[in-house]
Amino acid sequence: MRTEAVTRVKLVFTLFDADGNGVLEADDFTLMSDRVAAAVPDADQARTQAMRASFRRYWETLARELDTNRDGRITYEEFQACVLSPERFSGAVDEFASAFSRFGDVDGSGTVTRPVFIGMMRGVGFDRANIEALFDAFGPDADDRIRTDVWEAEIKNYYAPDKGGVPADLLAAVPTA
Repeated sequence: MRTEAVTRVKLVFTLFDADGNGVLEADDFTLMSDRVAAAVPDADQARTQAMRASFRRYWETLARELDTNRDGRITYEEFQACVLSPERFSGAVDEFASAFSRFGDVDGSGTVTRPVFIGMMRGVGFDRANIEALFDAFGPDADDRIRTDVWEAEIKNYYAPDKGGVPADLLAAVPTA
C-alpha cells in the first residue's frame, strides 16, 4: 500500500466525518450529499438522485463490511481497512465515481465547468487551492471544462492503494500560499 493512498484516505475520512465527531455515520453521508447538491442547483433530478444514491451506497457498503457490532459508526481504522481493499470496496467506488462526476455535467456535454467542479469539491470539503490544482491537472479545454470520464477515472485513482504520483494526490497536498 502506497503512502500517498493512506494520506488520501486519511483526508477523505476527515471530510466524510461531516459532523466532526470522529466517526462516520449514515447522517454524515446525507449531510455531504446535501452540501454537494446545494453546490449544483442546476443539476437535473435524475443526476441528483444518482449522486445521492451513490453516497448512500458508499455508506451502506462501509456499514455492511465494517460495522460488525451494528452501532452505526465506523472508525478511521475500520474505514482504511475497507476503502483501501479494492476487492471489498471497488463496486461502491465505481458507482460513486460515475454518479459524482456525472452530477457536475449539468448540460449533458460530458464535461464539467470549473465553477461547478469547485462547488462540488468544496461541498465535500477539499481546500480550494488543491481543487484548482487538480482541475488544472486534468487539462481543461478552451472553455475551461474538464471531461467527466477523466474525473471519474481520477476518483477511482484516489481510492487505489497501489497508486501514487497521480493527480488525485493534489487533493491531499498541503496547499501553498
